[in-house]
Amino acid sequence: MPIPNMEEKTSLLVDKYGRQLNYLRLSVTDRCNFRCYYCMPEEGIDFAKRKDLMSFDEMYQLSAIFCNLGISKIRITGGEPFVRNGIMPFLNKLSRVDGLKEITVTSNGTLSTKYQAELLQMGIRKINISLDSLSRDRFHQITRRDNFEGVYAGVFKLLEDGFDVKLNCVVAENKNIQDIVPFIELTKNYPLSVRFLEEMPFNGSDGSQVASEWDYKRIYDHISQHYPEINRLISDANSTSVNYKISGYKGSFGIIPSFSRTFCGTCNRIRLSATGELRTCLYGPPVANLRDLLRRGALVNDVEQEILAAVSQRERDGYAAEVASQGAIHTSMSALGG
Repeated sequence: MPIPNMEEKTSLLVDKYGRQLNYLRLSVTDRCNFRCYYCMPEEGIDFAKRKDLMSFDEMYQLSAIFCNLGISKIRITGGEPFVRNGIMPFLNKLSRVDGLKEITVTSNGTLSTKYQAELLQMGIRKINISLDSLSRDRFHQITRRDNFEGVYAGVFKLLEDGFDVKLNCVVAENKNIQDIVPFIELTKNYPLSVRFLEEMPFNGSDGSQVASEWDYKRIYDHISQHYPEINRLISDANSTSVNYKISGYKGSFGIIPSFSRTFCGTCNRIRLSATGELRTCLYGPPVANLRDLLRRGALVNDVEQEILAAVSQRERDGYAAEVASQGAIHTSMSALGG
């Protein structure tokens, strides 16, 4: 059953700088069948115990509360969302929450095609696939898994079924620079949106790594050397990416300054991890644990007040939030929820 197209109400989630939050990133698991170098160490991380993960009922309760407060879009993340048993019945139930206009999913593409028909039936048509290289060898080096052919073929199956597909590519020296132009060339004949992301230091290491030299400016300069005529697109006011199109190409590309954080002033996102940790900024510390509130028997109003209080103290930007985190940003991206 498609998500109802209803008029969006004004969000009650307003921070002290007057920014309204209407977008929830919900992590359904910290587990993943990949071991991407920028997300977690090769040996993996200490995954949360199953009893510490929120149940789908708890996620549903919290999603309904968030939507009552003004959240109208939920992105399902992980880990890899589709590795968790029971994900599809949960999404089906979630698609019926009052006030929710859109559900999107971020996946590594190994399992998403298995559920295409069900996703379409629910009205879920937007999916982001993490794909950092168009070379099997480089893909293996980055993900530490040999799944390139399946993921790549799956992208075109999604397109054939009418999905709105975005490819997320984390750019890094000595990893995949040579893939940037081939990714853009994919948009010539296919209605794909490719997003190039600055690498972020959320890989569960000790935080000793330095910022990548490939920031959003250098990525753009590299692209402009190959394409002298680049058309900038008008993006949504809350977009994290600056978007472009090559004349005559069916698709588009964008650059996300995820480490430079130039988009913080218009950020409309809030994050909930698979263990119930609420973050008002990716770079900041958890500000509450909503799973614990539910398990202590808190009433809906109590949970709402906890969320509203957390949002009211939201930092101005990712740099201020990073100071408040006191090193917590070096948690694995898999645990943070993307």
